[in-house]
Amino acid sequence: MSLSYWEQTTFFKDLDVAIIGSGIVGLNAALSLKKKNKNLKIIVLERGMLPSGASSKNAGFACFGSPSELLEDLKNNSEEEVFNLVEKRWKGLLRLRKNLGDKAIDLHNWGGYEVFDSKKSFAACESKIDYLNKHTASIVGIKTVYKNADHKINSFGFEHVKHMILNTAEAQIDTGKMMQALISKVRNAGVEIINGFKVTTVEDDGKNVTIFSSDELVLKCKKVIIATNGFAKQLLPEYQVEPARAQVLITHPIKKLKLKGTFHFDGGFYYFRNIGNRVLFGGGRNMDFKTEETTEFGLTQLVQNKLEHFLKTMILPKTEHSIDMRWSGIMGVGPQKNSIVKATSKNVFCAVRMGGMGVAIGSLVGEEVAEIVSETL
Repeated sequence: MSLSYWEQTTFFKDLDVAIIGSGIVGLNAALSLKKKNKNLKIIVLERGMLPSGASSKNAGFACFGSPSELLEDLKNNSEEEVFNLVEKRWKGLLRLRKNLGDKAIDLHNWGGYEVFDSKKSFAACESKIDYLNKHTASIVGIKTVYKNADHKINSFGFEHVKHMILNTAEAQIDTGKMMQALISKVRNAGVEIINGFKVTTVEDDGKNVTIFSSDELVLKCKKVIIATNGFAKQLLPEYQVEPARAQVLITHPIKKLKLKGTFHFDGGFYYFRNIGNRVLFGGGRNMDFKTEETTEFGLTQLVQNKLEHFLKTMILPKTEHSIDMRWSGIMGVGPQKNSIVKATSKNVFCAVRMGGMGVAIGSLVGEEVAEIVSETL
């Protein structure tokens, strides 16, 4: 594929920064750089028709850690590390809301719940509620973030759910509206977003960076930010970022749906919520980690059958329902939950590994990498 004179001189000439990936991180990096220097010529290169990976495909949980997740993290990380990450997630959510506004992202603070079908796993979490509240109170600004919610089980119509813990500060957003608002804001700031541009190689010669695409297009710029998260391994093979596919389904509208809020189950490997009067349900990659460690979008019978089983027996046991849509997204995970934000060479930088918390931390991670890059321009 070859570019015309007009295309080359209008879109791709004298580029200051090229950002690979038009998800939450990449777009926030572009916005932050423009705020620091409105004269920078910035371009965002996106492999898909819409933001690939997880930004426009996630479940829209404005969450920062369920009790079981935080307690599991404390087994392998220090108290300071775990709650510093909680603070970053919370501040990231506040930044997202400030940047776009609650109305634009359709935020609803209906609370988040962890549901338990095991008394043993619940008891382990319940015994630590006071401890978790002590450490999250100063972060969130609410004295009692977590509390027992057993009394609400019947109101949701669940079966086989023995206990629930409420996170009073958890909310839900509309992922599509969030990305639409973010894209609009970036374009209004004078940043070009080029879709359908799959980057295959990035070469830094110490003075400039050359970008090669699958269509044999070649671009040159001063700096590059790699913000591809789930696809990071393709450009950064030496970094510990593995793809993690998440499968999701959503029902047709359900009359008099009792469900309202966001819900975590089985250590967070399953998650569900209402979207209006529909139910979104996703997860199950713990059934077959190896198969779900892929950059290929798709569905498996194993996971989809399990989602339908839980939907029928636990979430909507006495409610007639049918499946409207199914899809998958690609996250970026690793042995640690902290993101990788650093220079990979003199003129190439990365902001990857959101660990399934892109909605929460993506805004801050984008700003963080923009700060590093701006110091070199």
